Amino acid sequence: MRLAFAGTPDFAATILAALIDSGYAPEFVLTQPDRAQGRGLKLTASPVKQLALTHGIPVWQPPTLKTDEARAPLLAQPLDVLLVAAYGLILPPPILAWPRFGCLNVHASLLPRWRGAAPIQHVLLAGDAKTGITMMQMDAGLDTGAMIAVRDVPIAPDETAGSLHDTLAAVGAALTVDVLRRLEKEGALPSVPQDDALATYAGKIDKSHARIDWSQDADIIERAIRAFNPVPGAHTLLHGAPLKIWRAAVLPGTTDAAPGTVLAAQSQGIDIACQNSILRILELQPAGGKRQTAAAFLAGHPLPPGTLMA
Repeated sequence: MRLAFAGTPDFAATILAALIDSGYAPEFVLTQPDRAQGRGLKLTASPVKQLALTHGIPVWQPPTLKTDEARAPLLAQPLDVLLVAAYGLILPPPILAWPRFGCLNVHASLLPRWRGAAPIQHVLLAGDAKTGITMMQMDAGLDTGAMIAVRDVPIAPDETAGSLHDTLAAVGAALTVDVLRRLEKEGALPSVPQDDALATYAGKIDKSHARIDWSQDADIIERAIRAFNPVPGAHTLLHGAPLKIWRAAVLPGTTDAAPGTVLAAQSQGIDIACQNSILRILELQPAGGKRQTAAAFLAGHPLPPGTLMA
């Protein structure tokens, strides 16, 4: 098959690696243009570009696909399948119609639940018991295409966005190879339309979403801490300085103390009042400091009861 791949971050690179290892190395790769990163704002290639170049796979980095001029070099190349995983550019109708078998997208949720850019974070925020990978036939809508294959993935009680990302990337890689083998063998990929009535939307996540609201229930805050680990990191303010919270646990019992109030601070953790509930901070990181246990933090930062986080 004449195969191409479109993707940008680590999630996509995991899938590309599986394609290469399984004998399905794409003829070329589409990925986002290099971006300025780090304190020095050095131009950095995407994980997909780095992997492709390591294996001698040609890389295309159009800044847009909206114009005829941008699409022309691609559409001039015959293609059977374009596999897409977290690419980051919208594919217009001419691109969708370009490959003989269309464009197949690897999406990190059980569609139609959590269409959109941040399904992994949203599935944790919602407290879903399971998620998964959906391979769909792309259409002009946002993750609305008919479903070709689905794999369920259970969500562990201590699951973070980081650990779930890695699990889903591995599952997505295996599913992608299976779908290609089926297409090679059968010459077609039957699909099932999504039920739009069941759709939910996973909007983009930014740093403002990760600011802890102590007036919420402790279980909601604990899910948010896991959903924003490792990026952008759930955070609050202590004595006016940023404080990231990396791990926490909901305690039994209730409190009528003002939300954000330190109820107790000991080696086991820092107990904070939430909305009629209590959250114990187990791991945190002060501004300019290292990620550390509550006990290590308290050794240099005593927190008397009544201290307020905001």
